[in-house]
Amino acid sequence: MSKSKRRVIKSNVKPRTPDIPEANPADVASIDAIIAAAYDSISGPAGQKRDWERERSLYYPDARLIPTAKPSANDELAPELLDVDGLIARVESYFAEHGFYEKEIARRTEQFGRIAHVWSTYESRHKPGDPEPFMRGINSIQLFYDGARWWIVNIYWQQESTEHPIPEKYLREN
Repeated sequence: MSKSKRRVIKSNVKPRTPDIPEANPADVASIDAIIAAAYDSISGPAGQKRDWERERSLYYPDARLIPTAKPSANDELAPELLDVDGLIARVESYFAEHGFYEKEIARRTEQFGRIAHVWSTYESRHKPGDPEPFMRGINSIQLFYDGARWWIVNIYWQQESTEHPIPEKYLREN
């Protein structure tokens, strides 16, 4: 790649935009912290308004959240591309009626330079004390470190099903 093309690419790096709330430094100081904040910000009892400003503060501009879902009952699984506000719109009515507590139960992390990939196995409960989760799955999380903080660039996930059970190797730390 020529130097001029590299400069063009570098000049296209999108700076932090004013519509992204300032993050709590403790939430974005490390990979562990930002993953914990991501799970914490969507968890809570039925009817409790989530701290969507905190949630938004974790994501890089134009970040994507991508559930793997069936668009309708007869369809095959497919990715659904959402931005942060799209995810909020998708879950807000559900959270108004149902408790939702999601937590990480296992993780695999790969890091190189300023990028990281976290394979985060999760389980979800309606109440923190529920004996069994109603759902489990895996989040594939891509992160970027800008020199001062971590950002979530992308979360792509799939729920466990009878057709796709979580392999044992993803139920323990690596």
